[in-house]
Amino acid sequence: MVKDSIGVIFGKTESLNFMFAVSDSSAIKKSDYIKVWHESDGWTLAQVSTITRSSEDFSIKEAVDVAGGSSKVGDMEERVIAQAAVIGSRDKEGLLRMPKSPFSPGDKVFRADEPLIKQTLGLMRGDVYIGLLDGQNIHVHLDANNLVQKHCSILAKTGAGKSYTSGVILEELLDKNVPLLIIDPHGEYATLRLPNEDKTSSFERYGISSKGYATQVTVYTPANKVLNPNADMLFRLNGTNLGIKDFMQFFSEDHSQNQNGILFEAVSKLKAEKQTYMIDDIIFEVGQNKSKIKWNVISKLEALRETGILSDKATTVGELVQEGRASIIDMKGVDPNLQSMIVAKLCSDLFEARKLNTVPPCMLVLEEAHNFCPEKGFGGTVSSDILRTIASEGRKFGLGLLVVSQRPARVDKNILSQCNTQIIMKVTNPNDLKAISKGLEGISAGVEDDIKSLSPGVAMIVSNYIERPVLVDIRVRKSRHGGASVPVVKTPIADAKPVVEYKKEPVPAQGKEQTTPALPSDSIISKIFQVQTTKQSRERPEKKKEPPEEHHEESHEEQTEKPAQKKQKIKRGVSLITKMFGSRKK
Repeated sequence: MVKDSIGVIFGKTESLNFMFAVSDSSAIKKSDYIKVWHESDGWTLAQVSTITRSSEDFSIKEAVDVAGGSSKVGDMEERVIAQAAVIGSRDKEGLLRMPKSPFSPGDKVFRADEPLIKQTLGLMRGDVYIGLLDGQNIHVHLDANNLVQKHCSILAKTGAGKSYTSGVILEELLDKNVPLLIIDPHGEYATLRLPNEDKTSSFERYGISSKGYATQVTVYTPANKVLNPNADMLFRLNGTNLGIKDFMQFFSEDHSQNQNGILFEAVSKLKAEKQTYMIDDIIFEVGQNKSKIKWNVISKLEALRETGILSDKATTVGELVQEGRASIIDMKGVDPNLQSMIVAKLCSDLFEARKLNTVPPCMLVLEEAHNFCPEKGFGGTVSSDILRTIASEGRKFGLGLLVVSQRPARVDKNILSQCNTQIIMKVTNPNDLKAISKGLEGISAGVEDDIKSLSPGVAMIVSNYIERPVLVDIRVRKSRHGGASVPVVKTPIADAKPVVEYKKEPVPAQGKEQTTPALPSDSIISKIFQVQTTKQSRERPEKKKEPPEEHHEESHEEQTEKPAQKKQKIKRGVSLITKMFGSRKK
């Protein structure tokens, strides 16, 4: 073989793929990047797609003999063949070009160098450091403006690392002073305030250091400080002078036209009579209506009032969205229907504020997105419409969207299709894989196998400025991760079954030794055994010596009382087994 090369092209070649013989099987592996000189395009980047190892000298008969033990494996000549998929090369104008003529058999294959990989794949620019190119020591950066303006999605199965990856992106955006508004259903992102102290040994590999963002993060709770003691402030919606449009965001789609009419009549009357009114005034006015439908409206209004989410001192969008700060709406302890209502109202106010340019450009982070914008056929929520609007029109007004979900098949496809950057981690559900391959650009059916075999912490990134899907080893977080699973069994269970020991106890009544099992003190059988023993001892007391005759006289009342006491003792002496299962006598 040629020195410094890892193989030589042979056989039938094409412009999009070729095969080459590998000189050293340990020098190359699947997904490695290689380069080949093309006669017209110069150095061209390719990627190893498959590797096979074979030996024609070792026949099936010899394999059977070795398996049967009649012979041993001797020296054999192995052949390692690799197949490569061509990525292309950059022309003078910086455009990626694919070769128009096939490669020549006999050409040498070399390992690709870092500048060629970064230039060809489009990894030269970007300021959001997300991790290392899988199998390489090349830092992968995403463009912050492209990430925010053209939306991003993180899709993965449970435990594959989607929340961890979103935390990495949020850290980078906070370092760039990008305002963040995070919808957090499970309280996973409050740990952004704390530095990471768990994986300090990996910091050197990824070239980062531990860091907390306590001065930039504020946690709001729509519930109360009892349910969420770690929250910094309460989150409340404006309950003053509510209009019919507000109630359309509060209530689900099953709100009938007749109910809307009753609400409209009550609100219109209050607007004409009062300068300021609250939900109590609306409930009173609805109660004055003579229609029987009013009771359905009143029940919904009272349920809304009891949540305590409405207040005359509301949390404003200007307070939530500030330069260089992240506001987390921690939904822990909040009813799911109320969560959708909050998201609908909050996103509507945020979208209007961005259109009026009263808040800076920002990114809206939507964790568990399938609950707030479900695909048709999986239910409907009041927040779906405004989220579709943000996905399609938010780019014009500087409002980005980060969609995070473990069920891609259940997320609205209109929203996913608007995400120009897709970060896909391990997914195994067939419906979810089908939704990814159909709904996202740049994903082909052949990539589904790669998605199913991804390791935890490795993501496939597809972007409009990255030429092809790339595998990235997501870097370790600077801040503490709050989405880890809670351990159920903290210590290993040993000797789960109690060892039954037998001991000999003397029985005074018979003068013999009886063998009885020493049962665990907390077992049900032990308790039944103790109850029976105790009650039997009550029924059969030990015989005592009779006292002298002068102390043995009894009154007539005591003699008549004894038979009654004896009957009670016999009645109380029924064993627990008899009570539980009944007597066998019929």
